[in-house]
Amino acid sequence: MVNIRIPAVAGLFYPANAHQLTQQVQHLLAGVNPHDIKPKALIVPHAGYQYSGAIAAAAYASLHSIASMIKRVVLLGPTHRVAVYGLALPGVDIFETPLGSVKLDTEAARAIAHLPQVTINEEAHTWEHSLEVQLPFLQSVLGEFTLLPLAVGMASAEAVAEVLDYLWGGEETLIVISSDLSHYLPYATAQRVDGETVQSILQLQQPIDHDRACGGTPISGLIIAAQQHHLTPHLLDLRNSGDTAGTHGQVVGYAAIAFS
Repeated sequence: MVNIRIPAVAGLFYPANAHQLTQQVQHLLAGVNPHDIKPKALIVPHAGYQYSGAIAAAAYASLHSIASMIKRVVLLGPTHRVAVYGLALPGVDIFETPLGSVKLDTEAARAIAHLPQVTINEEAHTWEHSLEVQLPFLQSVLGEFTLLPLAVGMASAEAVAEVLDYLWGGEETLIVISSDLSHYLPYATAQRVDGETVQSILQLQQPIDHDRACGGTPISGLIIAAQQHHLTPHLLDLRNSGDTAGTHGQVVGYAAIAFS
């Protein structure tokens, strides 16, 4: 029997109607001035599309020249609802969205199953939005690809980096880290704090604290991996919800960063 994870936040974070979702994603991607880079890894925000979709689009538009080469996406994001030790695989065969089904890379899952920090926790994925909101963008930009989604909980940056090293692959593999930046700070404070966080990432300095980025642990793991593999980070967009669809009283920060 095929085990399917059905969408948890369709109709909340993004449209549940396939036609409306396609139109929104294409509109967001069309609004990006393309960058001439070939990313191996991306940091992408994961809020509702009206808030962070334009920033996410900046990351995904950078894949345009290499999209046909990408056959596997390794997707890491923080857990928001379920406490997890280590990095949790979902234990399912397919992730579904309004745009269709994405097959999971069971071979890659087996390749890391022996690592002590890797677990299987279907519950951790059931309601988790940080991974799900990336899928419609990936489905719109890439051709056919397999997915390896990991929900990151209590783990060290080194533990994340070890998993990434096993999954690194070649040009066929894209790594996506899903993370927002600061949460619920006043607009000017958020700009300052997020600017500092982004500078740390661009200088490959970790750890990134969780009060600076909810995906601080997977970002820190990526920074270690980027140093090992001699990647260079590039800032594509940095804004917050006060710039897109919210008030300036309490904002959430978003960055799109590509590593090439």
